[in-house]
Amino acid sequence: MAQKIGRQTYRIEKPVYVKNAASVVGPREKAGPLGKYFEEWEDEDFGEDTWEKGESRFVGAALTSLLTKENVSSDAIDCVLSGDLENQCTASSCGLKNSNIPYFGVFGACSTMGESLALGSLLVDGGGFHNVICMTSSNFCAAEKQFRFPMELGGQKPPTAQCTVTGAGAILLTDTVCKTRVTHVTPGIIENYQIKDANNMGAAMAPACASTVKAHFTDTGRTAADYDLIVTGDLGILGSTLFREIMDIHGYPVSNHKDCGELIFDPHTQDTFSGGSGCGCSAVVLASYILREMNQGRWNRVLFVATGALMSPVSVKQGDPILGIAHGVVLENG
Repeated sequence: MAQKIGRQTYRIEKPVYVKNAASVVGPREKAGPLGKYFEEWEDEDFGEDTWEKGESRFVGAALTSLLTKENVSSDAIDCVLSGDLENQCTASSCGLKNSNIPYFGVFGACSTMGESLALGSLLVDGGGFHNVICMTSSNFCAAEKQFRFPMELGGQKPPTAQCTVTGAGAILLTDTVCKTRVTHVTPGIIENYQIKDANNMGAAMAPACASTVKAHFTDTGRTAADYDLIVTGDLGILGSTLFREIMDIHGYPVSNHKDCGELIFDPHTQDTFSGGSGCGCSAVVLASYILREMNQGRWNRVLFVATGALMSPVSVKQGDPILGIAHGVVLENG
């Protein structure tokens, strides 16, 4: 059973492994710098008459792809943990309604992939669950309509804005021995720096990301040098810069840091402002690029920290501060 070390971190005692992963992305993601890592892609609407229905199709497609890779039926899966940005996680529930798999809906905004992996790892570590799927999704047009403006209005964006990733990523956790395992999870605490601009989520999430990473270092006695890579998501270009500055101020330089929101798009050729965002951003980058490079031995110990801006359409319209959260998961080979 997992052992608590320090204030926020849990060491996974029973081996929890990453058995396989799958992702399905939209056309802009496929055309981006990581395009070669994405095996499957579909149009933004997935052929449906609404963006929301399209996102549900991405969820179902990612699950199907993962089960197909493993050549197993849904009966082999103990549960799936999934979340998204749509009201009450409807993309996840509608996308998984025919899966016949026990379902837990989770929400941590763009940090949901970290949240689902942390919870899934603890479930497997506890011994009652043997095969757990952790997944998240997002859709550019659905998110824009819900949190900012309908695409048809052609609203202008400031340079701090990020573009929601269209796609879904799924990871299968198991107690069966594989190459990569989860060794630690560090749940985050909510940070409130009074950021109220829905087009500047990086500024809201950066302090929460720094808080979680600092807590992880304090609890484990480790530093950035103990990791081949510290990957966050999705702070974007501005948020990543702020995160590194905060870490420098507190004496924790993170020169080996990358951000999923920075990696997935080319802002110069794709007009994506401060980079990518959305629940699907860190999910598809982790499920494709990060895990594939780990499997090939490029990185052997990775600290994955998914970041989220905890807001709703109501809270944004009422001018409430955007709360930040970040959840950390350590992935190690061997």
